[in-house]
Amino acid sequence: MKTKDVVAAIIKKDNSYLIAQRNKNKYMGLKWEFPGGQVEPNETFHEALSREIQEELNIYINVDEKIAEEKYKDDQINIILHYYLCSEKSGTMRLNEHESIAWIEKKDFDKYAFVEGDGNVLSLL
Repeated sequence: MKTKDVVAAIIKKDNSYLIAQRNKNKYMGLKWEFPGGQVEPNETFHEALSREIQEELNIYINVDEKIAEEKYKDDQINIILHYYLCSEKSGTMRLNEHESIAWIEKKDFDKYAFVEGDGNVLSLL
């Protein structure tokens, strides 16, 4: 199984982080994650993240700094997750892909069932 690069936006506003609940019909459905997606051929990580967030949430973001990289593999996926701190630039949020979103504080991370790949990055925030 070929490894795929996936980018994830850790969008922070005031003291809260944006998390999104995966589509119930997708792999790991209804789990929570930092929004993002696969990097397409000939696309930079910054371009991929901006595109994915625009497609999924209808907003524009500033991609600030990369804060982590995690490998995750199971019987269905083999990915390298690249996490970037981001901030909202413009647009009106609309869910095109996810079931739900939430702005949560770090102290509340443990109240949400995150996808397996995102678990380790939570301690870095």
